[in-house]
Amino acid sequence: MSNAQDVASGRVCYRHPDRPAPLACTRCGRPICLDDAIDAPVGFLCPEDAQVPKRQQQAARSVARMDRPLATSWLLGLVVVAYLGQQFGLVTIREWALFGPAVAAGEWYRVLTSGFLHINLLHIAFNGYLLYQLGRMLENPLGSSRLVAVYLAGLFGGSAGALLLSYDAVTIGASGAVFGLMGAAMVGLRKVGVNPWTSQIGGLVIINLVFTFVISNVSVGGHLGGLVAGAVAGWAAFRVERGDPTGHLTWVVTAAMLALAIGVGVVGWSLGLGL
Repeated sequence: MSNAQDVASGRVCYRHPDRPAPLACTRCGRPICLDDAIDAPVGFLCPEDAQVPKRQQQAARSVARMDRPLATSWLLGLVVVAYLGQQFGLVTIREWALFGPAVAAGEWYRVLTSGFLHINLLHIAFNGYLLYQLGRMLENPLGSSRLVAVYLAGLFGGSAGALLLSYDAVTIGASGAVFGLMGAAMVGLRKVGVNPWTSQIGGLVIINLVFTFVISNVSVGGHLGGLVAGAVAGWAAFRVERGDPTGHLTWVVTAAMLALAIGVGVVGWSLGLGL
């Protein structure tokens, strides 16, 4: 059949109606002209079907990026780097730990840096494990920025509680931030209709609260403050659906204000108690 006959008979390219279509896509069967025909292992493909494998690969890469807990890994990395710094004498508890009188003297950075220091390998292993497990669970529904905001809210809340209940004690550890992640996870479970107290997260919270009050040299204020602050931040975070640019920005601003307010509260309590 000639080109003219193709056009006359109506066998024209689905993308270019003015061109004859001597070929057909082996996947969808649509007629295609020579310019649109793409070689395939068997026959020819139209441009749309030829792009399917590429789109599938792109979608797979997007899912892989979503499932990869980048923010959680970075937070855990910072904790590990800080601990290594302690071992080599580059970071010291004396200079970076939370201590009420030092904060009252103007060393406000301690409300943040104390959350990245640890006493020994067992201490960092326990907090690091919980940070990774809880962070990986929360980062997928919340996204990286909101996870970091929740983590910082728990950290600052833990510092506030520690200064309020143990002003003269030297306090270090990521426990406040980890308790913050627990609080956010409890809120997230409630949002999807699951009773958090009947879940593994609820059991984890109960066990850690028992340890908080039973084991000596544990910051009760740090754990309780982190749990409460994390629950509040989690409540705000889960009110915004992931992927909503406007809502996402609103949450980032809200989380930043929450973290700032808690930080200011920490300093205020410290100055007041230090008088």
